[in-house]
Amino acid sequence: MNIQQLEYILAVDQLKSFSKAADYCHVTQATLSAMVKKLEEQLDIVIFDRKANPIATTENGREILIQAQQVVAHANALLSSSKAINQKVEGRVKMGIIPTIASSILPLIMKPLVEKYPLLHLEIQELTTNQLIKDLREGKLDVGILSTPIAANDLETNLLYVEDLRLYGYLSTGEKQVSKSALSQQRIFLLQEGHCLRDQIIQLCDLKKQKSLPTNLSVESNTFDTLLNLVDTFQGMTLLPSLYINKLNEQRKQHLVDIKDGSLSREVSMCYYRPYAKWNILHRLQSEITELIQPHL
Repeated sequence: MNIQQLEYILAVDQLKSFSKAADYCHVTQATLSAMVKKLEEQLDIVIFDRKANPIATTENGREILIQAQQVVAHANALLSSSKAINQKVEGRVKMGIIPTIASSILPLIMKPLVEKYPLLHLEIQELTTNQLIKDLREGKLDVGILSTPIAANDLETNLLYVEDLRLYGYLSTGEKQVSKSALSQQRIFLLQEGHCLRDQIIQLCDLKKQKSLPTNLSVESNTFDTLLNLVDTFQGMTLLPSLYINKLNEQRKQHLVDIKDGSLSREVSMCYYRPYAKWNILHRLQSEITELIQPHL
């Protein structure tokens, strides 16, 4: 016995016809008749007098139909309730974001999210990629935002947006364009080891190990601001995400360099480890964040 069978007998009772009931329920008459017959056999009750014209509901059948109406009504109420629950965005969500993304997107998403969902309690931490993945697996985080792809097959990722990487700096020629193949010959300043953006840029630009600073100076940078200051001081170049570029003043934007033969980009994704308990909330957050970020790309 299932809800569908109950809906079928209610339709037959209302329309007094198996063919009309089948059309109403969007099934073939043979399917509907077989399902009604099976229900009658399961209940050991004849619900409809098929010899009557139009079809009549038996005395015993009327009692079954009263209960069927109640069951279907409860099932529909349960479905409506589940949809309402799915629309709720409330409770506690622990989110980790890698620093090279957090500085750009948090000012764009935090205020709109907390204002739109006052019952949602967001706990946000800036973490390196490795620590973020570790905390997801240990259940210390519900969701992470990081750059993908990642080498972790047990984690699920969903793309939020694709972001261009822009060149900032100084070419010895004074030009404002450079070919992608020539980047490996440039002095490129990078974030310190452990940042996934560093590894991505090395791979995208086919960079070899290079010395960007004087031999008697060592600086390990964790921020784009430090990279900018290093480039301005010692010349050379660095690559910055487009959302971060948007925050630069006009003077610094004059030092952006175009790539002649293409572009560089990175994926930014939401990352989960067994997200099912909060999947509806996380899925809603994913949609909201994408919608908030897109106008700025």
